[in-house]
Amino acid sequence: MNVYLNIIQIIVSVALIALTVMQSKGASGGRLFGGGEGSVYRTRRGIEKTFFNVTIILAVVFFVMSLVNVLV
Repeated sequence: MNVYLNIIQIIVSVALIALTVMQSKGASGGRLFGGGEGSVYRTRRGIEKTFFNVTIILAVVFFVMSLVNVLV
């Protein structure tokens, strides 16, 4: 059982990392390493909003899986 929990946690962590990297704008890595277009607030729409919501869900799933893995 513990092996399956570890595998699920690894898959969730890789997906979380991939989504986080995909959310950074610009392939040159400008915003990836702290640079950017300024602090202009704008509304997330479309796929950007979906990525944001899925990232939050995966972060919660990762946290819960970590707790379950420690308790089991």
